[in-house]
Amino acid sequence: MLTCRELTEIVTEYLERRLSLRDRLRFQMHVGMCFACRRYLRQMRQVMRILGRMPDVPPPTDFREEMLRRFRDWQGRARGLPPAKA
Repeated sequence: MLTCRELTEIVTEYLERRLSLRDRLRFQMHVGMCFACRRYLRQMRQVMRILGRMPDVPPPTDFREEMLRRFRDWQGRARGLPPAKA
């Protein structure tokens, strides 16, 4: 059976129907027995519904670079490195 952490890592694949039959059954078995993960699955379904109704607006041009910088900083902190300079 999946752990709660494993379930959260594959919830998107489950909702997009990209899991193998075996993994889908493991996912459903866990959700059937875990209240917290059932609630999480409901929340993720709601997020996907809301995002699906949002207009397709391109992000500002510097958005991608800023997000990449923040992600690198986050990874660096996880490894004990100082933040990158902007």
